[in-house]
Amino acid sequence: MKIAVVGGGWAGMAAAVAATQAGHHATVLEATDALGGRARALKGTLPDGAEVTLDNGQHILIGAYSDTLRLMRQVGVEPQQTLLDLPMTLQFPDGCGIRLPNWPTPLDALGGILAARGWSLGDKVSLLRAALGWRLQGFTCEASLSVTELCRGLTPRINAELIEPLCVSALNTPAAQASAGIFLRVMRDALFGATGGSHLLLPKTDLSALFPQAAARWIEQQGGQVLRKARVDTLGQEASQSNSAKPPSWRLSGAGLGAAAETRFDAVIWATSASNTAQALMQYAQAAPETISKKVADWCQTAQALHYEPITTVYAWSPGARLPLPMLTLRNTAAYPAQFVFDRAALGGPVGLLAFVVSASVGDRASVQAQVLAQAQAQLGLTLQPVQTVVEKRATFACTPGLQRPAPQIAPGLLACGDYVAGPYPATLEGAVRSGLEAAQRVNAQARRRG
Repeated sequence: MKIAVVGGGWAGMAAAVAATQAGHHATVLEATDALGGRARALKGTLPDGAEVTLDNGQHILIGAYSDTLRLMRQVGVEPQQTLLDLPMTLQFPDGCGIRLPNWPTPLDALGGILAARGWSLGDKVSLLRAALGWRLQGFTCEASLSVTELCRGLTPRINAELIEPLCVSALNTPAAQASAGIFLRVMRDALFGATGGSHLLLPKTDLSALFPQAAARWIEQQGGQVLRKARVDTLGQEASQSNSAKPPSWRLSGAGLGAAAETRFDAVIWATSASNTAQALMQYAQAAPETISKKVADWCQTAQALHYEPITTVYAWSPGARLPLPMLTLRNTAAYPAQFVFDRAALGGPVGLLAFVVSASVGDRASVQAQVLAQAQAQLGLTLQPVQTVVEKRATFACTPGLQRPAPQIAPGLLACGDYVAGPYPATLEGAVRSGLEAAQRVNAQARRRG
């Protein structure tokens, strides 16, 4: 089958790789010149004039991201060379917090809890009791529960120094508003799944090189196409000839499509953001056959109902600045908004460059940047110069209790993928990759039905 994938982010590239592996011909259409979507490389300049490669957000992976790691290997990226593998660590600049030993699961979690610095016996007992309860319940709970409600029996210190950082890093939603069910799924896979699932995997290369660019090369080597600066504006269906049993085919139009504009595709996987996908498909719904129009319109309505959380990444620099660990947890307040800081020198970047992450950020770019620089002085004792501040206003959907997410199937032969599509994971790289794989599997099912 001929498959069009609209969007060259992590979800779209995963869908194209999986479809190609299954024997289909994939054409990826990316509107910009860069692959990776919201997880891609950026160019920057340090205060001393040196050029540096940044990312449009400081992302991390964990060992439980099995599908992402498998696809990386498939397209020729070796995780052992491109990712810094560390035991799960949520430690503060003063050394307090938790660091899991490199033991088999779940002994690593148990050992980390018992050895955590700054936690009282009561803190540790409350966490062990809660973790045991979650495991006995199969890491499931009522869909209406928030993370704060789920963790009501934990001590204030555990909630502040473990639950809130874990929740905001995984779901990018404050614990009081975050879905307990999704949080438990991530906890199950990370802390109580396969050995090594809890490990932090910090990229040592830029995010475009980590998967999307390698995926593009692999797809092209297999005979597929990856077109950059190819913006799809409209989607249309073309009925098969009356004497044919084949279902209708799809046509795309827009700038920079080249021969793809003349191609009849058997399926289209829309892999742009929820808002962009809904905007494009609403136009199609108005002209679509009645049997399809309502399905598309209903899907768009669900996608448009999503709310979003921003992420701000502040890159700052000082000659010789280093952290004791590649990643530190920070004490987050209204005045000091960053939850984490990364030492980019430990990840292959220049010495002195730090990346501060503000999940669910509030305020304009200049205000957040000033607050983070003040936080660096107060909590790290570092006087830093700003390099670049990246604000992704719609970085992730707000992962709230009972949230209805759009389905991967929009209409026959028309699918969607992205970290916002219905699935077990929040808006993470693994969530995006899994949604791409799900879309490709549905394409395969369509191919089997066609015989």
